[in-house]
Amino acid sequence: MPNPLTISVAALGLALAAWHATSVSLAAAVGGFVVGLALMLPGHIAGATGAGDVKLFAAIGTLLGPRATVVAFAYTAIAGGILAIVIACHRKRLSATVERTAALVRTAGANVADIEHSTDDNRFAYAPAIAVGAFVAGLGL
Repeated sequence: MPNPLTISVAALGLALAAWHATSVSLAAAVGGFVVGLALMLPGHIAGATGAGDVKLFAAIGTLLGPRATVVAFAYTAIAGGILAIVIACHRKRLSATVERTAALVRTAGANVADIEHSTDDNRFAYAPAIAVGAFVAGLGL
């Protein structure tokens, strides 16, 4: 995610809150940013998500507020799981993906280095999952 995009989304969320254009107060917009950052940063530190995903989710938090940001995180995780399965099927890697995920759970993350081989084509864009999660949470579901 390019910085100008994430900065613009965060600025928009803060501006809308400051102008009382939404139901999210300025304090809630800042809180949503902090919650979004806190929820996504551990995944980035563990190597599971990119920094752009962290910035995007934190920026979206300014539009949602803290409570809806937590809800968006849950929907984002569900959408991300579905997206991962679809992509693994498309790449004909579903069996390997399931095996490696099971090993990740069994070893409490000890095999992260094995999963992160750049030649294995394991990565995919997470922004669509974030968009779905934010949209569903924004609907109040």
